[in-house]
Amino acid sequence: MTYDLSEVAREQRMGGIGSETDTREIRVIDLTDFETRRAEITDQLWTAATEIGFFQLSGHGIPQAQIDDVFARTAAFFALPEPVKAQYPLVKANNAGWESLSQVRPSIGVPDQKESYQITRPHMAELWPTDTELPGFASAILDFEHRCWTVAMRVLSCFADRLGFSRDHFTAAHDPASPEYQSTLRLLHYFAVPEELRDVPGRWRAGAHTDFDCLTLLFQRDGQGGLQVCPGKEMEDQRWTSITPSSALITCNIGDMLTRWSDDLLPSNFHRVRSPGPEEYQGDRYSIAYFAQADRDAVIAGPRGAYPPVTAADFLTQRVQANYRPQR
Repeated sequence: MTYDLSEVAREQRMGGIGSETDTREIRVIDLTDFETRRAEITDQLWTAATEIGFFQLSGHGIPQAQIDDVFARTAAFFALPEPVKAQYPLVKANNAGWESLSQVRPSIGVPDQKESYQITRPHMAELWPTDTELPGFASAILDFEHRCWTVAMRVLSCFADRLGFSRDHFTAAHDPASPEYQSTLRLLHYFAVPEELRDVPGRWRAGAHTDFDCLTLLFQRDGQGGLQVCPGKEMEDQRWTSITPSSALITCNIGDMLTRWSDDLLPSNFHRVRSPGPEEYQGDRYSIAYFAQADRDAVIAGPRGAYPPVTAADFLTQRVQANYRPQR
């Protein structure tokens, strides 16, 4: 896989509706008794990751009550008046803060129909809502972010084993205590579909894209669907599979950074969020994504040397320049 401006053209080709198939299995992998079952879990993760690039996790250890609480806090944040949220604007260089309708993907050429709030640990000074606005928000969100990090590092340790790296190879490259840490927790709010647009075909809440990180953990809510995946080998035919949302499962996908780090053994595949159909839930959709992306100074070098080493900071700069353009 190459990472250059040709990626824009590739993403634009994904802007069509394409066909939908329900025959592809999105595997659910149980992480219960992780250390005892490590070899079995590693085999299951590797198969799911190499064949589809998407899988779901059960037995992940994050209490359901905590997940529900963070979703409630997410809805409370986005319910704040816009002038309040605007006090905590997105700082693009640090991927921290609030934005709305600002991300335009080449696949559709219009802004994603959402707002988001990014939490990147070293860069949150002056970007947290006050305790008067949202009591206990920062501490609750940071505790949840750390739990997400723990799950992501378990999964990545399995990939490290299979790739021939030391078991803590990826953990060392994602250090929450480092000022170079750039993993991000992203709170997402997709806007309800306006009544007058509910029968308009070809609308998207988020256009087709790949993620830039190593591994994404996505938390969804029962009944709030729309996420679809298209494995790369089926990209030309655009055969999309919908992923049923579950409040109890974490949906995971491989990102571009891990594809590079694995010398293309682990594929990063296109996904999108379609607008709901006439008979589906049309209201606000909330989700929470944790993007495990290596510290800025971490060096990405695959086990077979297929690509020259590159720092994570330089890699992400290349990906953003190739795939993202802000609204003008």
